[in-house]
Amino acid sequence: MTTATLTGSDVRLRDAVIRQLDWDPDVDDSAIGVSAKGGVVTLTGFIDTYTGKLAAERAVKHVRGVRAVANDIIVRVKVDRTDADIAADAARALRLRPGVPDNVQAAVHNGHVTLTGTVEWLLQKSYPEEAVRHIRGVRGVANYIDVSPKTTQRDVRRRIVQALHRNADLDARHIAVGVSDDIVTLSGTVASWSKRDTAERAAGSAPGIRRVDNQIIVEPPARYELDGDEDELC
Repeated sequence: MTTATLTGSDVRLRDAVIRQLDWDPDVDDSAIGVSAKGGVVTLTGFIDTYTGKLAAERAVKHVRGVRAVANDIIVRVKVDRTDADIAADAARALRLRPGVPDNVQAAVHNGHVTLTGTVEWLLQKSYPEEAVRHIRGVRGVANYIDVSPKTTQRDVRRRIVQALHRNADLDARHIAVGVSDDIVTLSGTVASWSKRDTAERAAGSAPGIRRVDNQIIVEPPARYELDGDEDELC
């Protein structure tokens, strides 16, 4: 992407993301590059931890006007650790993390952790990933854990709709919920990417659900303009 192809909105969104990364204490943005085009933000460069890479993505999703994020940041650890050391730490972390079944396993290759096994709840699938991504030396995590609900719960759709409307961080009036067997489909619009993630997490917390197909579109409010001067806000 060349500077000549950028619109004023692209430049303002890029600058807003840069300021957000600089503001977030969990992100070392000293070697992170940012570009924006049509609401799509691309992160490039390097960072020294996998959790830092995820924190950068999370920070970008909180910026108004962001419709999608491409996280191409490369993790370059400061001190290399052997796969055996990482694997030992991963085994310990999985054992100590509540809610992780004994059948979940971690394999490590070149600092990349691959998770396999089976859980009953979709929400449980995230527990092992949360347990291992903080391990020193981890460069990435691939989560191939299968979700296999024991039984199909009744009134799942109604319970998901109620959960969405209870969530203080969501305006669920523009979100539609469909349930087919053990798969939930979300559609509609939300104002930010972080709200899209919030809706997916809320739906994934329902019992008997194996997968969430999140088709929600991010549509920032029309009244919001990126060309405002943030220094004038009070």
